[in-house]
Amino acid sequence: MDPESTVTTCYRHPAVECRVRCTRCDRFICPDCMHEAAVGHHCPECVKEGARSVRRARTIAGGRVSATPVVTCALIALNVLAYLGELVRPEIVDRFSMVGARLVGPDGGHYVYQSVFPGDFRAEGVVAGEWERMLTSAFLHLEPTEGTFGLLHIVLNMAGLWQLGRVVEPVLGRIRYAVLYVLAALGGSVLELLLSDPARSSVGASGAIFGLGAAYYVLARRLGADMAPVNRFLAFLLLWLLVSAGLTSWQGHLGGLLVGGAVAAAFAYAPRDGRRTLVQAGACAGVVVLLAVSAAVKVSEMTGGGIPQ
Repeated sequence: MDPESTVTTCYRHPAVECRVRCTRCDRFICPDCMHEAAVGHHCPECVKEGARSVRRARTIAGGRVSATPVVTCALIALNVLAYLGELVRPEIVDRFSMVGARLVGPDGGHYVYQSVFPGDFRAEGVVAGEWERMLTSAFLHLEPTEGTFGLLHIVLNMAGLWQLGRVVEPVLGRIRYAVLYVLAALGGSVLELLLSDPARSSVGASGAIFGLGAAYYVLARRLGADMAPVNRFLAFLLLWLLVSAGLTSWQGHLGGLLVGGAVAAAFAYAPRDGRRTLVQAGACAGVVVLLAVSAAVKVSEMTGGGIPQ
C-alpha cells in the first residue's frame, strides 16, 4: 500500500487529519496542537515537559526572581491595619509595645521594675514572659504617651519601607527578604532590651527599616553598583541614627542596622553551589540563637534567675 495514501490523525484530535509530527515525541499533531520550536513543532505535552526542565532564574542570593514587591506590599498592609486597630482600641499599644520590664500596681499604674516586689504588684513586659512584644511592637506606631505622633510616624516608616523594599526584595527574593525583615525587627528589640530603660515602651518599624537600609548597602557592593548614591544614603541613615539618640529609640535602630547587615551579607556572599541554602539557613539560625541567648541572659539578670509571676 502507498504510504502517502495512509490517513494520519492528530493524537489529541482523532477526527482531524494531519501529517506533521512533533519533533520530540514523533506523534502526529494538528495545527491547534502545534507549538513552534527552534526546529519543527512540539506537541503540548512536550512543551510542558520542556518548561519543567528549564532552570528558573535566580537572584544573587538564590531566591526566585520577581519584579513585584509582594512581601513589601503585604508588610505595609499589616502596618496600616495595625495602626487602624490602634485607633479603634488604644489599649493594643500598651499590651503589644516593646517593654522590657515594669511593674503594674493594684491601681493600674506603672512602676519601676524590681526583682522583689509586693504581692499585689505584677510584672509586665518581656521579663514576664511576654516575648511576643519583641515582634508585635514593630507593627505599631502610636506612642503610648504621644498618640498624635502616630500618623507622621507610620507615614515616614511606610515611605521608607516602600523605597527600600522595592529595591531589596527583588534582589533577595521574597522568602529571604521576609526573613531579613523579621530578624532585623527582632534585633532592634533585643538591643532595646539590653541597653535602654527596661520600663520604656517603644513601637515602630524603624529597626526593621534600618535593617533594610544596611541590606541595600551590602547588596549594592555585592552587585558592583555605583556606590556614590548608596554611600550618600548610608551617611543619611547613620546621621538619622545619631539624631534619633535624642528623639526616639536609637537602640532599636542600631540593632536593626547590625542584624540586617549581617543577614544580608550571609545571603549575598554564601557560596553559589548546592551548599548555599544550607549556609544561609545556618547563618540565620546563628543570628536567632545569638538574639535569644542575649535576651534570655538579660531577663535572667533582671529577675535574679527566675521569671516573676
